[in-house]
Amino acid sequence: MIDVPRPDNATHARIGLAPMEGVVDVHTRALLTEIGGFDWVVTEFVRVVDARLPPRVFTRLCPELMTGAVTSAGTPVTLQLLGSDPRALGENAQQAVACGARSIDINFGCPAKTVNRHRGGASLLQNANDVYHAVRGVVEALQGSGIKVSAKLRLGFNTKQLALHCACAAEAAGASHLTLHARTKKEGYRPPAHWEWVARVRQQVRIPVVVNGDIWCLEDFWKARSLSGCRDVMLGRSALADPWLALRIKHWQATGERLAVTRWEQRAEVLQQFAERLMAAPAPGRAPDKVIVSLLKQWLAIMRQHDAESAQRFAELKRINHLPEMLAAFK
Repeated sequence: MIDVPRPDNATHARIGLAPMEGVVDVHTRALLTEIGGFDWVVTEFVRVVDARLPPRVFTRLCPELMTGAVTSAGTPVTLQLLGSDPRALGENAQQAVACGARSIDINFGCPAKTVNRHRGGASLLQNANDVYHAVRGVVEALQGSGIKVSAKLRLGFNTKQLALHCACAAEAAGASHLTLHARTKKEGYRPPAHWEWVARVRQQVRIPVVVNGDIWCLEDFWKARSLSGCRDVMLGRSALADPWLALRIKHWQATGERLAVTRWEQRAEVLQQFAERLMAAPAPGRAPDKVIVSLLKQWLAIMRQHDAESAQRFAELKRINHLPEMLAAFK
C-alpha cells in the first residue's frame, strides 16, 4: 500500500460509471448508484446504422428515460450512441432526446470485433475525420436544445499515433468533454493503462478530459489523476469488482480516511439484490433463470480479479447452473 497524500478539497473528482455492453444494465446502474459515490452514469450503446430507431429501442435499453433520465438514486444517466453515419447519428440523437435523454455520449471506444467490422466503436479512431463528422452530426442535430454531447475514446486503434488528432477532432466538432480509456483498441483491457498518454491529450484540448482504465483501488485513483492531470475519473470493471469503490474514493476525498475493505458478505448481498431485481421484472421481459445465473457468474468473475475470497467463492460456485441453488449460496 502506497502513502496517498491527503486530498485537496478544491480538486475533488467527479466519478462516472462506464458503459459496458451486456454488463451495466438498468439494474446494475441502480444498485451501484444506490450504494453511492457516482456523479453520472453512461448506458450501454444504442447501435445506429442508417435509420431512425423507434422509441422502444431507447426506453428498453434505458428505462430511466421515462423517469427524468436519472437512476433510482437520482444519479444522471447519459445515453450512448454508436455508429458512423453522421445523419443517422443525428436523427437518433433527436429521437433519444424526444424520449427523455438529457445528454448524449458517442462511443469511439468499443473494441469488439463485431462492432469494429461494421464501422463502429474504436474502428473510427483510424481516421480523425470520421470522429469529427460523427460528433458533428449529433451536435448539429441537437443545436439549440441545450443537450450536451460527449465522446468516449481510446488512445487509438492499433497505435497511439492518431490519439491527439482524434481528440482534437472531437473537440472541434463540438464535444463538451471527452472520456479517454488509456489504451488502444489493440491493447484491449491488458494492463497497463497509459495514464501518462491521457496527459498528452489533455494538454492539447481545452475541454475537460475524464481518465478511464485500470482504476481498481484508491492508490490507482491517485496515480491515474496524478499522471493524467485529469480531475475526473470513470470506473468500469472496477466498480463491479468492488461496488463500494466510488464511495470509498468520495469518503477519502471528504475526510482523508479509508473505508474498511469490502467484505464478501457485502458483495454477496449486492449479487443477491441484482438477481432479485432481474427476477422481479414483468413478463415477457423477465430473463430466464439460466440467463440470470450466467449474469451472476459474469459479475462474480469480475469480483474475483482483485479479491481472494471472491476468487475462492467463484471456484465453488462456477459449476452451479440452478438459480435457487446459486441464491442459497449467497446467504
